[in-house]
Amino acid sequence: MWTWLPRTAEAARTAGATIPPTWMVLIGILSVQLGAGIAKNLFHSLPPSAVVWLRLLTSAVLLLALARPALRGRTRADWLVVIGFGVSLATMNYAIYQSFARIPLGIAVTIEFLGPLTVAVLGSRRRIDLVWVALAAVGVLLLGRGDGGVTAAGVAFALLAAVAWAAYILLSAATGQRFSGMSGLGIASLVGVLVVSPAGIAEGGSALLDPRLLLLGLAVGVLSSVVPYTLEMQALRRMPPRVFGILMSLEPAAAALVGLVVLGEFLSLWQWAAVACVVAASVGATRTERRRPRPRADGGG
Repeated sequence: MWTWLPRTAEAARTAGATIPPTWMVLIGILSVQLGAGIAKNLFHSLPPSAVVWLRLLTSAVLLLALARPALRGRTRADWLVVIGFGVSLATMNYAIYQSFARIPLGIAVTIEFLGPLTVAVLGSRRRIDLVWVALAAVGVLLLGRGDGGVTAAGVAFALLAAVAWAAYILLSAATGQRFSGMSGLGIASLVGVLVVSPAGIAEGGSALLDPRLLLLGLAVGVLSSVVPYTLEMQALRRMPPRVFGILMSLEPAAAALVGLVVLGEFLSLWQWAAVACVVAASVGATRTERRRPRPRADGGG
């Protein structure tokens, strides 16, 4: 029944060699936000931890079936990197979903985005990159403007998600250098499932047996994990982590646009100004990246 998987994996590798890395990141961002829209509707039937568990479980099953990673011959350093990657995936997803459940979406995303912005700032070597980071930061701050209750727990979870996102960016690149194709990503997803399982299963309970909810969880897993993580892993082999971090500034803008189209969430003038700042910063970062020689695409070890 899995005879189609090798062909799918080969198609993914071919696409990874032909699609520009910038477009990989953009497609991944759109996919993540579409998955977030479905997940938000699921919160009425499932707690955030259960949705995260379904998301990571779907990712692990599909990616392991596609990659069929070879486990022998790996060094201790290889395992430490991929396990750390898996923990960062689980922590990032669990924390931001918990934050969404406690504070407004715009504020949570604003705080979470401190993670990739920090990676971009610390990795910068050119003044022009700092301009794009500053512009993106202004956009994120504007996006967070608005009314709504803020709790200490919600802010704490968002900050934890920010730290985990920064770790994800760096560990994703390191994993891609040590594991070929999607092997490392599949193993990391399995680690993430194990980390989230106790909370996800206990809090989800019998609702996890509902076929409709399982199908929606499958959709969240494909859109929010399988598609974006696969594209981002390949993109990070061909662009510096700091450029990746700046491009990820499109996350708040994509979330706002998907919220408008899919969920009917209208934006204020301040929020549209934030979208403009973030898009301008992302375009600037993309133009800067195109002027530099691209590193050779590497298939991994």
